[in-house]
Amino acid sequence: MRTPAVVVNFKAYSEVDGPRSLDLALTCQKVAEETGVSIAVCPPMVELSHVARNVQIPVLSQHCDPRRPGSATGWVTPSMIAASSAKGTLLNHSEHRLMLIDIQDTVAMCRSQGLWSIVCTDSVASSGAVAFYSPDFVAVEPPELIGGDISVTDANPDVVRDAVDAVKKADPSVRLLCGAGVKAGKDVKAALELGAEGVLLASGVVKSKDPYQSLLDLVKLI
Repeated sequence: MRTPAVVVNFKAYSEVDGPRSLDLALTCQKVAEETGVSIAVCPPMVELSHVARNVQIPVLSQHCDPRRPGSATGWVTPSMIAASSAKGTLLNHSEHRLMLIDIQDTVAMCRSQGLWSIVCTDSVASSGAVAFYSPDFVAVEPPELIGGDISVTDANPDVVRDAVDAVKKADPSVRLLCGAGVKAGKDVKAALELGAEGVLLASGVVKSKDPYQSLLDLVKLI
């Protein structure tokens, strides 16, 4: 995934129920094609394969478990994600936390399947800790700002700047994204100026009345 990157997490909003997941993914693809900006999408789990097989931009799972094929009812294995045509997965989102040992195991299992991993964190310390497991990306998101109207780049820019330093100290190859309250082009521009290599966002696009225009606004200053 090229950087700077915009990763749109569809979560489980009603706006992306059923065929509307593919509709939004195609909108993201249209903006990516028109602007040249790297945009990836994370549709609901039940739509993962359908979306991944019908768009050209990267599609990521919203979650993955450290489980192998077999007796794993209800779990999401790395091999399932790879077979769905998705390119990678989010891990440890604030709404679906994992134990550190599970993060380490899942990152390794995803790597063995050729999948990217984006590990979400809630602080500078946790960002540095998970970077030692060498995921492709760490995405720092202060939980108190998620879904709000104030971007982390305005509310607490030091979190982004210090998380970049902590991640690079642990593993220089790991790239940092930031999220929480990111809704406008100025927020993305500020994130890049603070050292992040992209953003992870959700409601600013998914719940927008005009996702196409919202995405254009988000990427216009990249």
